[in-house]
This record gives sequence, C-alpha cells and structure tokens, in this order.
Amino acid sequence: MQTTSKVLLMSVIAMTTITSSVFAGGPDKPGASVVKPDADNAGLKLPAGFGALKVAEGLGRTRHIAVTNNGSIYVKLDRAKNNNGILFLQDTNGDGKVDKQSGFGNYGGTGIYVKGDYLYATSNENIYRYKLDAQQQVTDPANPETVVSGLLDRRQHESKSIVLDDAGNIYVNVGAYSNSCQTQDRTQGSLGMQPCPVLDSAGGIWQFKADKLNQAYGDGVRYATGLRNVVGLDWNKSQNQLFVMQHGRDQLHDLFPSLYTEKQSADLPAECMYALKQGSDCGWPYIYYDPFTNRKMLAPEYGGDGKKTGGETAENPVVAFPAHMAPNGLLFYTGTQFPEKYRNGAFIAFHGSWNRSPENQAGYYVVFVPFKDGKPSGKWEVFADGFAGPGPVKSPGDAQHRPCGLAQGPDGSLYVTDDAKGTVYRIVYKAK
Repeated sequence: MQTTSKVLLMSVIAMTTITSSVFAGGPDKPGASVVKPDADNAGLKLPAGFGALKVAEGLGRTRHIAVTNNGSIYVKLDRAKNNNGILFLQDTNGDGKVDKQSGFGNYGGTGIYVKGDYLYATSNENIYRYKLDAQQQVTDPANPETVVSGLLDRRQHESKSIVLDDAGNIYVNVGAYSNSCQTQDRTQGSLGMQPCPVLDSAGGIWQFKADKLNQAYGDGVRYATGLRNVVGLDWNKSQNQLFVMQHGRDQLHDLFPSLYTEKQSADLPAECMYALKQGSDCGWPYIYYDPFTNRKMLAPEYGGDGKKTGGETAENPVVAFPAHMAPNGLLFYTGTQFPEKYRNGAFIAFHGSWNRSPENQAGYYVVFVPFKDGKPSGKWEVFADGFAGPGPVKSPGDAQHRPCGLAQGPDGSLYVTDDAKGTVYRIVYKAK
C-alpha cells in the first residue's frame, strides 16, 4: 500500500512537471505557467494554430527588443521617456503580461542586444554595455561602459542597430545621410556625386570588438558598404553569417519625373535582404534592385533611365520585397515551439511605407521566409497582419501600430514591438 501511494505521488509530481513545462504548445523551463493568447489574438491575423497576446502597452516609442534566458525583456526606446531610454520588463506571476517595470539609460536609440554577460545598447552615436548578473539583470544601470563613441549622426537614417557574432565582434549600421547621394539631396534633377563621398563614413556596416572599451569610429572596420540604411539585421548561426535588410531609395518620380511614373515610383525599388561577408558591396547609390525584372538597375542620378542595368560586381539580394515597406526587424528563428517549417527561417518586421502614393501605403506586418541550408527555400509569406488596424492606410499616421523589433523568447515565442503605441506583442503556437 505504501509502495502504491509512493508510485501515485511520483506520477502526480511527474504530471505536474510536464504540465508546468508546457508553454503555449512548446517546451519551457520547469515552473512556468501556461500563457494564453488574448481572446482576439491581440488584434492580429495569424496562421492556424498561432495566438498572440499584448505583453505591455503604452511604453513609448519601442524599437528593438531583447529577451533574457528567464523571459525578462529589455526594450530600447527611440526617445527617452521619464528619463529612461531602456525599459526592463518582468512577468512575475507567469501569465505572460508584464507586471513589473523599471528603466534606466537616459538616451534614445534603437539597438539592444543580450550576449554573454552583457547587455549592449545604442544611442544614435554610441554603443554601451551593461554587466549582467546570473539572472541577466543589469548590475549597475547608472554607469554603462562605452564600447564605441562618435558614430556618425547627420539626422537622417541615424539609428544604430546592432548584432553580435560568436567570435567577439559587434556589427553596427551607419546609415547614409542621403537618399541617393545627389549633389543636392532630394532635389529634382540633381545628379549623383561620383564617387559618392558618403560611403567613406556611412552607408554600410561597421565591425568593432565587443570586449574592447572606448573605441573610436576610426577603430572600426567597414565590414560592408553600398547599403543605404539597415535597421533590421541578425547573425545567422547556421551559416555563421551576417544578414541585413536594406531600406531602398525613395522618390524616383519626384526626382526624375520624365523617367518614372508615379506608379513606378510607388513600386520601385525592392526592399532587399542581403547575406554579407567582409568586403561586400551592395551597390547603393549607384544602383537599385527591380523586383519585377529581377535586375540591378542603374540609378537615374548616375545615368540610368529605368532600362539600363548596372552594378555587375555588386551583391545580389537573397530576397526582394515590395518597395518602401521599411524592414526594421530581422530574426532567424531557432526555437522549437513553432512547427518545423519555421526552424532557421527568417522573420522580418515591416514598419510600413510613407511614399507609395497614389497607392495606399503598405507593410505594417511581420513576414516569414523559409530557409534551408542557409538559403531561402520558398516564397515569403505574411505571418502576422492587422497591426495597422481596419481600413486603408493613406499615410503612416493612419496606422494604429507599426512593427519594429523582433526577439525570440527562451520557450520559442516570438516577440514584436510597435513604436507607434508602445506595444509589445508575444506570438505563441497554441497547444492542440
């Protein structure tokens, strides 16, 4: 009888452990609670089997996001709110909603990343790091260490997105302070500077040492060039390679109305994903990519007419997306919560367009690209939609929410930030 009772007790304990480790259909650490999607899936349209909840709302202009091994969240704000540019969010009761919030870092910016024993964060000019304790909480929030200072900020494409590899390097975007390197920026008929002087100090990805303090801009390596602006980037661990999403150029019709119609200007050029290696040149400002002909086209500032090709030695994109949708987040999914098709594939958060007139603005969603052996293995598809709300979007101000940052939780959940209303979403795969 005693043996039977002991067996029953052990069975109950085992079942309790199994139940507590189920987290919306995926594995989690023992002791976690089951997280339920919001009744309306937080207003999102998702594939069958997926659900979503709003983790937090009204935070400010939430840009990129990092989630710790225990599920706590760090969010970077574009503008400091109440003297806090970084928010630390915790769910202490396991229901998936933030119930404890603190902040630090009195500076705006976009980049944030957790790696090893440090939290890395950026302003529009500097890269900082904060020491983490065993629970991945910042130990001295008032005194960050400066990793890099003096990054170029000319008030256009100024956000400094970052990612780290596994070899001690940090990669940072330095966006071009220009649309297309015209002699007079965004001026009708103005031709491009040859060579483009912007590329000496911007329009690319710079590499620095993650463990070396007080580096100056000149201490970095220009890892890749010819990139107008990169906000979304990620390190693909399966390929050990940096991937980036470029914001393509604007205003083909406005600047060269005799060469491009309004419709062509709305549809060109593609927003491109590139797989980079050291020394990569993606061709900006001399070329743009036409997603309809799948060709690199000579820019009108440099003698192009909408028909001439160029950039024979420039990198080809690995994926081309519709124009002007502003890809602000990139994440390669390595979790096991989502179905197998998502493993090692790419999620991209599109912030949404502003210059697709006379058409409606587009984007404002998260898409998925399947990958196999480090390369896209199928067509991209919309994964999470509905951020913008009902009705057509004529201008960005019409959009209720605008996706920006992406992160993966320890259980395999997908987190998405929105910098219009300061919402953090969590997308889970529901248990069958």
